[in-house]
Amino acid sequence: AVGLFAVDKITGTATGNGLFFGGGFKLLGAQAIGVVAVGAFTFCAALLVWFLIKQALGLRVSREEEIAGLDLGEHGSKAYPDFQGFLTK
Repeated sequence: AVGLFAVDKITGTATGNGLFFGGGFKLLGAQAIGVVAVGAFTFCAALLVWFLIKQALGLRVSREEEIAGLDLGEHGSKAYPDFQGFLTK
């Protein structure tokens, strides 16, 4: 919003004017670069964390546990047992 609505009468020379007040795309472009930089950092950090989790613990459960149902494997009971009959008939 600052890149669009900044007014140098309020912000002084710290930011200059936004796009709607004759400041051009300079401030908005700086904010866009910031958004892209934060997005790239977050993507890279998440990629690293998921890679480390995959190497240390694994991301998938066993085939048997997947077929039996994760609620049974993780919690020891079936979720929504009233609906189990519909799946087997």
